[in-house]
Amino acid sequence: MNPLKAVMQQAVAGMGLESRRITVAAENISNVDTPGYQKKLLAMQPQIGGADSFAAMKEILDETPGERNYQPSHPMADQDGYVTMSNVSLVMEMADMREANRTYEANLNAFQQARSMYSSLLDILRR
Repeated sequence: MNPLKAVMQQAVAGMGLESRRITVAAENISNVDTPGYQKKLLAMQPQIGGADSFAAMKEILDETPGERNYQPSHPMADQDGYVTMSNVSLVMEMADMREANRTYEANLNAFQQARSMYSSLLDILRR
């Protein structure tokens, strides 16, 4: 296989992965104040070979219990008057989203560099 094509395919696969990470982080951030919400995580299982080396991804729920607040008048309060809040940490989600964004940009730069090299190679071969 053409090495430049392989680099471009890996970069595209990486951008797809980071796009999913950004989506999951955005969903978690949007539900940070939702009582009972469980944080979503991406479970990645690397596969050997092929362009989509991280194609096996699934969303799982973080089983860590959320903070319990005493709010007896809340509609979601239990019999003791406690409401289980979300287990999402806004700081951690923002950091994860920033990391995913930077990694997406790195994959995009790798793709653009490989495309530029491929284009230069085609120009040389035309002469």
